[in-house]
Amino acid sequence: MALIERVLDGRIRHGTLRIERADGSITELGSKQAGWPDIILRIHNASAERRILLNPRLGLGDAYIDGSVSVGDDDIMGLIELVRRNNPWEKGGEIGDPGVLKRLASQLVRPLRQMNNLARSRSNVAHHYDLSNDFYQLWLDTDMQYSCAYWPEPNIGLEAAQSAKKAHIAAKLALEPRQRVLDIGCGWGGMALYLNRIADVDVLGITLSAEQFKLARARAEAASVSDRVKFELIDYRDLARTAHGQFDRIVSVGMFEHVGVPQFETFFRSTANMLKDDGVMLLHTIGRLGKPGATDAFTRKYIFPGGYIPALSETLAASEKSKLIATDIENLRLHYALTLRSWYTSVLEQREAIVAMMDERFYRMWAFYLAGATAAFEWGGMCNYQIQFARNRRSLPITRNYMARSEAAISTQQ
Repeated sequence: MALIERVLDGRIRHGTLRIERADGSITELGSKQAGWPDIILRIHNASAERRILLNPRLGLGDAYIDGSVSVGDDDIMGLIELVRRNNPWEKGGEIGDPGVLKRLASQLVRPLRQMNNLARSRSNVAHHYDLSNDFYQLWLDTDMQYSCAYWPEPNIGLEAAQSAKKAHIAAKLALEPRQRVLDIGCGWGGMALYLNRIADVDVLGITLSAEQFKLARARAEAASVSDRVKFELIDYRDLARTAHGQFDRIVSVGMFEHVGVPQFETFFRSTANMLKDDGVMLLHTIGRLGKPGATDAFTRKYIFPGGYIPALSETLAASEKSKLIATDIENLRLHYALTLRSWYTSVLEQREAIVAMMDERFYRMWAFYLAGATAAFEWGGMCNYQIQFARNRRSLPITRNYMARSEAAISTQQ
């Protein structure tokens, strides 16, 4: 039995994996079962197999990007789902799980990888978010929401789910007209413009992405609200040191994943200082279902350098030092999986346009990223947290009923 089969032996129980090599040898693992994928993995050279064995997560991604491996019907989503679904996080299953020494080494170097000072933060943001506004417009929703949507029903579609996400967040912010709102990591401005429109609030959105900043400002001008919805190209740490005054509300969606553990306490100290005494903050972030871990090699190399998905425990421990009160915590367990599958489908549909704009390698990298991320939320240890913080225990109603009432009222305005 070849080494790769030894690694996978007993791991593929449901569905089938057929491995075809350049030398003509074929191995079949698993068994056909209704509702499970049947996948063909073609390994075109021996070096690709060695790369996968030495580092399963990064090696498979590298080999798929450069064409050293391919999947029948180009179903990379099916391949990753087959492996992950057979070995779900809840049952402790993980293909290529690093040993004790590797885990220890990863923990030791983690702070160095996440030392996101101002210069490195800008570089890391540019790596991902400054690719091209035109690229993101190809496959995101019309409002360009690049974060987990909210799916009250699983078949409502991406546009409706992203609108529902914004209403869900707005309800948790408990907004009042003319309040000042800070949007940290504002993306292309969709959330800031939305909050102004539905709640009559003034919003300052900040980002480190030059491309996002330009489009966000243009959108505010086009909507004739640039006097009330402003955007700045600035880091939250610099903002906290300037004379912008304090905010009634702070919202941060999909940005905390880029902060890094060494800066967690700085993030919460900065946001606490920028909140008024009766202020409220809503933090929407990808998180881990279990204990702290490490960023996988593929994501670190290709997608989010310097990024880290936090465990709830380390997030709350950092916030407690700034006396921010966690007034509400919600785990959006499968909502990002639905969002990612929608994005993946759109990327497949836009393949020709993406290849023409970028190239074939980039398209394969992006498809692999979205497929792997989907599986991580469906069967791995990833989830999304929405954590509501307050400076004062009396700032919000003492039951959650106001959220549902507000969300229903906001949804009728959309």
